[in-house]
Amino acid sequence: MGASADEETAISEINITPLVDVCLVLVIIFMVTSPMVVQSGIVVNSSKVTESVGKSTKDEAVQIKVTSKAVYINNKKVADESVYPALKAALDANKKKVTMITSDRDAIHGRLVNVLDMAKKAGAKSLTIMREDKKKGAAASE
Repeated sequence: MGASADEETAISEINITPLVDVCLVLVIIFMVTSPMVVQSGIVVNSSKVTESVGKSTKDEAVQIKVTSKAVYINNKKVADESVYPALKAALDANKKKVTMITSDRDAIHGRLVNVLDMAKKAGAKSLTIMREDKKKGAAASE
């Protein structure tokens, strides 16, 4: 009752079926999840400075300007710790609850994001991000 010749030889072939199965599952997972990853970003529509038609004017909105050194609400300088109360008071006085935010190129990204977040928490129903005319900025810096 000795072992046969077939039982003693080792299997020297690689079974690639499990490898192909795993690769196909990964391809399917990536195909399903990739549209969700692409669509998760914030869509920003940039308006032209020369447009004069809009839903509200600058006078009807709370104007916020974020610079590298300070935050201005309705052209009044506000300390960092009192931005939220000032925003809350300005939005309570505003009927439409619209805010227009401008920022200079040297402003810190984190400060701008914090101001956007505070404006939303203070009751802003619409946040408008404005940009300054490049010609106007170039004339001001000369």
